[in-house]
Parts: sequence; structure tokens; C-alpha cells
Amino acid sequence: MPSSDHLERFAVELRDRLIERRRAAIVSGDERPVDMRASVREIVDQEAIVLSSAGRDRLLERVLRDTVGLGPLEELMADPSVEEVLVNGHEDVYVERRGRLERVDLGFEGEGQLRDVIERVLAPIGRRVDELSPMADGRLADGSRVNVVIPPLAVDGPILSIRRFGAVRPDPAELIRLGSIPAEAMGLLEAAIAARSNLLISGGTGSGKTTVLNAISSFIAEGERVITIEDAAELRLRQAHVVRLESRPPGVEGTGAISIRDLVRNALRMRPDRLVIGEVRGAEAMDLLIALNTGHRGALSTIHANGPQDAVARLETLALMANLELPHSVVRDQIGRAVDIILHLERGPEGTRLATSIAELHAEPGKIVVRELWSR
Repeated sequence: MPSSDHLERFAVELRDRLIERRRAAIVSGDERPVDMRASVREIVDQEAIVLSSAGRDRLLERVLRDTVGLGPLEELMADPSVEEVLVNGHEDVYVERRGRLERVDLGFEGEGQLRDVIERVLAPIGRRVDELSPMADGRLADGSRVNVVIPPLAVDGPILSIRRFGAVRPDPAELIRLGSIPAEAMGLLEAAIAARSNLLISGGTGSGKTTVLNAISSFIAEGERVITIEDAAELRLRQAHVVRLESRPPGVEGTGAISIRDLVRNALRMRPDRLVIGEVRGAEAMDLLIALNTGHRGALSTIHANGPQDAVARLETLALMANLELPHSVVRDQIGRAVDIILHLERGPEGTRLATSIAELHAEPGKIVVRELWSR
């Protein structure tokens, strides 16, 4: 039986032959769709007759992995415990499991193979990277988010980041069981959503904001029309009447972008009972504040911040980016009247995601009063 190293070298050789065969067909003008599995099976059966049937099957999967799959990343993407895959150049791969980063003993043959994998990741979602456009961001078919940066911006080689979202998402009961949000705090959140309070979830990167937003959205009553607005559609709400909107970056020509701000404005014309915005990160904050102060209650969203008070300050800064030339005091008053509750999350040293504070907001002349309702 051939060694694993021999099988690996054989797979690389067959992959190269398959690529050359396809290139020759294209040069000759043959642009017909190709059944890659059938093509790989044909070349494996021709070239690997010395192998057993089981050996040829293993070789088939290995060649397919490197021609239409994600190469060395396939086994990581098949592991449900992997939350993020981080590739820092072709020799440096990390994963996050249960909130902790660890380096894995995987790598690519060279930068060329990594570039091939990046192209296979981006092509189905209509994205591309090159020297003129060296960054790309998008959502994969399974809901995972992908981000790519290539040279010259990435100094040490192409960078690929995949943030995965499992099919099973924790509900409020599971978050209580895990200790992320105690039952007392969850009760406050349920009451706030039932009362149609406008709720903002703050926290740092990786603190679980989207996960918690997805979970507590289950408190929204059936029969309400919910419109979700996101950069990359990650939320999976359980209600029957959900309309999902996703922003769009500019195309190759630099045109055609649809921003979160555009979607917020349009959503107000779609008769929403609830607005759920994946993250407030730009000038759309002002449009949201205006909407919430003109009868649209019960909104949920997230924001990057270090605490409830910082969330208020960041929301004010983002709203000012709309360039409506409003005085700070007016924007501050809008925030105090629009946002009712802030839930703050933090990421613990062991990678745990924990709710640490729930605060309510009140508008007073010239300032916003943040009063803590619960803290860990």
C-alpha cells in the first residue's frame, strides 16, 4: 500500500495534469461545462491502476479537494468545533475553538495554492481580488463570513479569514445553561422586547453580539413583520414573517454599491413591525435614530463598544457621520429618546462570552443618563 507521502505526491501530480488538460481545452476553444468529479475519476482510473479500489477513492477525494474544494482547509471546515479559520500566508494557519486561538499543523504548498483556494472561495459569491482591488469581504453559502487581503496590502502573503456560523445556534435557554446570560438578566431582556423597547447590544470583537442578538430575537412575537439588515446575512430568526436584506459592495467597476444606510431608509417603506440591524457602524446610525423617534419601536441592533456609556458615545459619533450639521446636543437628545436598553457583552480570558451589564437610557437636557439595571 502506498505511503501517505506517496499518495500526497501522486495527488499533486494528478491535479497538475487535470489543470493542464482543462487549460488545453480552453485554448482550443472548448468552453463546455465540465463535471469535475467525472474528470478526476477518469484520470485517477487511468493513472492509478496499481492502487486498490479504496486507494483510488482516497486519491479521488484528495485531488478533488485541491481542484474544486478548499485544499488543506477542507478538514477544518468539516470540523464543527472550529469557529474561525485564520490563514496568515501559506505556511501559517490558526483556528479558534471554544473562544481560544490555536495554531494547526496545516499549510499550503506555496502562495500559488493559497491563491487558488482564495479564488475558489470568492468565485461563487461574485467577489475577486487583484492588485487594483486587494481586499474582499462576503458571505459563503453556509452563512460563514469570509475576508481576504492580498499583497501589496498584506505584506507577508495572502490573508484569508473565515468566520463560521454553525447550523445550530443557541437559544435563550442554552445561553442561560452555558452561563453566558443569567436567568435574571434574560428575564429583563424578554420583558424589554415584549414591551417594544429599542435594544442595543454592545461589546468587542468576538464577544458574541450576533449570537445573542439571534437568540433574543426569539422573544419577538409571531405575527410581527421583521426586517433584518446586515452587511453579511448571518442572522437566522425563527419567526415566520422575516424579510432579510443584505448590503452590497461595489462591483469590479467600482459602482453598484448598496449600503446599510440605503437599506435602512428603504426598510422604513416596507411596513416593518421590527427592525433588526446586524451592526450599526456608520452614518446609518442617524437614519436609525430618526426612524426610532418617529414611531418605529422595538428595534434590535449591535455596536462595537467597551461598555454602555461608550456605546452611547460611539452611537453619537456614528450619527454625526451623516453630515446633517446637527448640534451635538440634538443628536444626544435623539439617542436618549431612541435607545431604551443597552446589553453589554465581554469576552473572558478563557474565550467565554459573558453578559456583564444591562443599562437603561434616559434623555435629560443636554445629556444622557445611563442607569444600570443589572450587572454581573
